[in-house]
Amino acid sequence: MCSAAVAAALLTGCGGDDDDGGGSAKTEGAQTARTPMATSTPSASGGTLTEDQAERKALVPKAKIGYEEALRTAVGAVAASKPVSIELKGPADTPKWEAEVATADGAKHAVDIDAVTGKAGQAKADADQDADDKRELADRLGKATVTAQQAAQTATDKAKGTVTSVELDDTDGGGAPKWSVDVVTTDDWNKTTFDIDATNRKILREHVDRD
Repeated sequence: MCSAAVAAALLTGCGGDDDDGGGSAKTEGAQTARTPMATSTPSASGGTLTEDQAERKALVPKAKIGYEEALRTAVGAVAASKPVSIELKGPADTPKWEAEVATADGAKHAVDIDAVTGKAGQAKADADQDADDKRELADRLGKATVTAQQAAQTATDKAKGTVTSVELDDTDGGGAPKWSVDVVTTDDWNKTTFDIDATNRKILREHVDRD
């Protein structure tokens, strides 16, 4: 009987250890095993930049003059002109804004603006334009009731970032003109292109370039 009582006590003790210590140890072990799996997923911003993203990262911060100031400078370089396009160009050590403006008759001029100092180069007339080109551009400018600045504001309201390009263009299939606006987001260096109706500021298309 003593042997049986001892055996029973041992069995009871073993059972208590399994319920308390052993069960707790197993639970803690399972939690410990799961923890590394939860933290091993790489973050979205931890990847390697593509070539285009790296170029944007190198170029965009070097531009001390924003698109809006550069565009005003370009318009000021050609009397009675309106904006047609502007784009930030490299290399990163000498960034510049390449702008195009046009007068009411559609005659287009190119103006380069230093993106660091804001100084404008000499305005150059587009020698490749013919009469039809001028007429089409004049018509496009006349129909565009939304300004370049308003289109850019519409784009940056949707994607917070730096405007690197604005261009007035025709919509596919004719109709109302559109502004194409590029916005670079500086947390991931992606470029988002917005096509915006140049008569009502409606966003016609949005495309994110992650390359």
